Amino acid sequence: METLLALSLALIAGLMLSRLAKLAGLPAVTAYLIAGVILGPYLIGAIGVKGLGFISMENVHSFSIISDVALGFIAFSIGNEFRLHELKKIGKQATVVGIFQAVVTTILVDAALIGLHFAMPDKLPLPAAIVLGAVASATAPAATLMVVRQYKAKGPLTNILLPVVALDDAVGLILFAISFGIAKAIISGAVDIVSIIVEPLIEIVLSLVLGALMGVLITFFERFFHSRSKRLSMSVAFVLLTVALSTLKFEIGGVHIAFSSLLTCMMLGTVFCNMCDFSEELMDRLDRWTAPIFILFFVISGAELELSVFTDFAVVIIGVVYIIARSLGKYTGARISSQATHCDPNIIKYLGITLLPQAGVALGMAIKAKEQLGSEGAIVANITLMAVLIYELIGPMLTKMCLLKAGDIKPEGKTSAREEAKQKMEQSATEATEQVPVAK
Repeated sequence: METLLALSLALIAGLMLSRLAKLAGLPAVTAYLIAGVILGPYLIGAIGVKGLGFISMENVHSFSIISDVALGFIAFSIGNEFRLHELKKIGKQATVVGIFQAVVTTILVDAALIGLHFAMPDKLPLPAAIVLGAVASATAPAATLMVVRQYKAKGPLTNILLPVVALDDAVGLILFAISFGIAKAIISGAVDIVSIIVEPLIEIVLSLVLGALMGVLITFFERFFHSRSKRLSMSVAFVLLTVALSTLKFEIGGVHIAFSSLLTCMMLGTVFCNMCDFSEELMDRLDRWTAPIFILFFVISGAELELSVFTDFAVVIIGVVYIIARSLGKYTGARISSQATHCDPNIIKYLGITLLPQAGVALGMAIKAKEQLGSEGAIVANITLMAVLIYELIGPMLTKMCLLKAGDIKPEGKTSAREEAKQKMEQSATEATEQVPVAK
């Protein structure tokens, strides 16, 4: 009972706050995150009544399956943006921008934090500074996708944004694996080439292969059904199956084999949208089905935000430097690379700002660092948590602002469902009147 009560309250709180956010001109994602903070362990959850909010971080983490499923569907949706006819137009630009801005961000954050390490070595160890540089490269696909969907954004900036975000996370995984291996080598005094280079490459290749295989299978099985509801059910089943398979981990000859859920589901969506001739219709129906799951995902993400990190002054100082350096890296990296590839002026001007949101992938990196790097990893986790809190609350708002200024968000994109239904009814009534024969 407590689980169902907590989930229902999370949905209601997120939805009600989204109405207030609309009045303030804020994206719904921001409202969902704030609802999570309110229901989390530091506010309502602190009362300690089960079901009335999230009473502890352990309680929040018990809903992790919802986050895993939501990220799977988000990655699947982003994969559907990689349609071949679109990639022919922007594929080169998205690839160059995606790689360049991620690398520039890592370099700038590393430089800033390594410099800070020499100023306060007891608070920021060198391994932690190096790992944080790689964590900075990751962008949150979930918040970006939700803003694009809410405002029905379309245009040059939106077209390149989602592919760049997808590629950004793939590059981030490679940068993190290399930085993580270097950090472990500094701590232990031994260099492990396998963990630095071989394992991350294997993870990316196997994730893409698994996603492609699942994409071929879903396209094959979908053709056995003609009912829209059954095709939708088959799509949901394959996304869930792909998320489950991507959690597999094993070891072969001393090499650790793992998969990236995001990359696997993105590849699933990419293959599906290019092989299935009715994929666009299915994706439209799937978007409606997943709406409550996405709301729960962001509310739970808000509840996971650690407000306690602000009690440590050193963490706040390091976090501020991290946020400034990362923001500068994303903006300058995107601007330089988009200029070099002759992108649309609005892309050059605004793309870097839309890449600021940070959450799931970065948190996954931070958790791995915390588990395997000891005290240095704990510092990485705290800084990442602080940055995620700031970026998730202001990032969606900045993304909306940039899409609006770029002209990708049109006034009609903010029309409510009620107004749309009313307009359709009026149009149908007008058409029916025009078809009535006039008596002579």
